[in-house]
Amino acid sequence: MFRPDPIPNPTLDPDTMEWTMTVHASLRNALLLLLLLGGASVQAQTVVIVSTKNPVSKLTADQLSQLFLGQATTYYSGGRAEPLDQPEGTSSRQEFYGKYLNKSQAQMKAYWSKLAFSGKGMSPMVLANSSEVVRKVAENPKYISYVDKSAVDASVKVLTIQ
Repeated sequence: MFRPDPIPNPTLDPDTMEWTMTVHASLRNALLLLLLLGGASVQAQTVVIVSTKNPVSKLTADQLSQLFLGQATTYYSGGRAEPLDQPEGTSSRQEFYGKYLNKSQAQMKAYWSKLAFSGKGMSPMVLANSSEVVRKVAENPKYISYVDKSAVDASVKVLTIQ
């Protein structure tokens, strides 16, 4: 009766002097790799949102970056723009900063600290979670933020970023 080892034990083949594993361990490792690779494709997708009352439907990546870096305070259509931020450490914040601002969370914290210390700017208001961000953005067309796509509801619209 064949019983696979419960714990994979690599063994040294005396003929080839190569390390080998039991078939059971190799299959288990292959399945684990497939699960890990499959899980990577199920990532969250961060989207940029504004109120449905806001006439803006698309921005360039540069316009978006300028808004979130405090270098611009109006939409290209002329309306006032005020970015809202997610809490530190969230995957949405990390993805957004990396994708659109080309900065890490630590770099952004240093950036805003420098501007605040010099009196040249204040960091965006940070809200408690995605639900709060969606609620606040829906209230006023001046707000712009980002959330996981799964948090979007009918009170906000997703912008196309070019």
